Amino acid sequence: MKKITILALHLGYGGVEKSIASLSNILVEKYPVEIISVYKLYNKPAFHIDKRVKITYLLDEDLSPNKKEFKEALKSNNIFKILKEGLKSIKILWLKKLKMKKAIKDIKEGIVISTRIEHNSILSRFGNNNVTKIAQEHTYHNNDEKYIKNIVKSCKNIDYFMPVSEELTLFYSKYFNNTKTKCLYIPHSLDYIPNSSSILQNKSIVSVGRLSKEKGFEDLIDVFYKVVKNRTNWILNIIGDGEEKEKIEKKIKSYDISKNVILHGYKDKNYIGDMLLNSSIYVMTSYEESFGIVLIEAQSFGVPCVAFDSAKGACEIISDNIDGYLISNRDKEEMASKIIELIDNEELRLKMGEKGKNNSLKYSKENISKEWFNLLERF
Repeated sequence: MKKITILALHLGYGGVEKSIASLSNILVEKYPVEIISVYKLYNKPAFHIDKRVKITYLLDEDLSPNKKEFKEALKSNNIFKILKEGLKSIKILWLKKLKMKKAIKDIKEGIVISTRIEHNSILSRFGNNNVTKIAQEHTYHNNDEKYIKNIVKSCKNIDYFMPVSEELTLFYSKYFNNTKTKCLYIPHSLDYIPNSSSILQNKSIVSVGRLSKEKGFEDLIDVFYKVVKNRTNWILNIIGDGEEKEKIEKKIKSYDISKNVILHGYKDKNYIGDMLLNSSIYVMTSYEESFGIVLIEAQSFGVPCVAFDSAKGACEIISDNIDGYLISNRDKEEMASKIIELIDNEELRLKMGEKGKNNSLKYSKENISKEWFNLLERF
């Protein structure tokens, strides 16, 4: 039986890392699976990984990214600290490439799945000829010609290129027309489909994600302010943590809506599941989103979703006016209006929630497992 090796940068918090965990848990049901991770950021992976999956870390725990420390050293103008963190950074960058190159060279057969552009390039150059090479693409290109060119170049000797959405797969297919690389699409999967659905009665709106600029949480506060001015007893629950937290807190205070917005910080899947089960609307304000697994998770609990269509992944999941709303041109007034429409119309919430629940079934672990096993059985 062929072994499957998945290459990861780390196993901390993030969409790529969540998909690695989910995929590993699927594949280990039929194949031996190993994850080779560059960094060990925590004592254990952020997301549940089946105990049968072998995890190998390439760098020691004290050799984690030190970008933050280096920036602080620069701010301090302390030459000793700058040199110390600068040299450590160079060492980390050198070792992470060197050790991944060796790890890839040591794989003599089986299937290797890369999840980052930097690992695509190493796998493409140094992967054994007897190895089936798969490169996943988790990032939206935003029509950045340089990025697109680098992605295609990194897959020169890759057998299968697998973007995380149908739209991205269609986009990249033309770049691989006359190459050995085949473009394929298999969606992300849900870890489970809950038996229960939200009754959509609680005055709760929820959004989940990293508090970073591209997720657009400051825009979400702007939108919610327009909503809560007229629907004062509704609450916005934001689950996640990140570098934009302070800015978001300031905006909440400036609008004087601290009583209506709760920042929960990072929480595990059980906490998120409970929150979805007790919420009535899910809102996404991301600037970009290659897929948007959180939308499917919300749908699986029967929660109608509202999202800006700038997050292209949302367009693949939400059917506008059927199981939720897609808002064009990042129009905050329109988004607030659609949220208020859902607030005021219980029948509409229930109808859209039911349609969303049905849509989420396509992404069940059972369905996605079949697609992966059908692919891997060809090799």
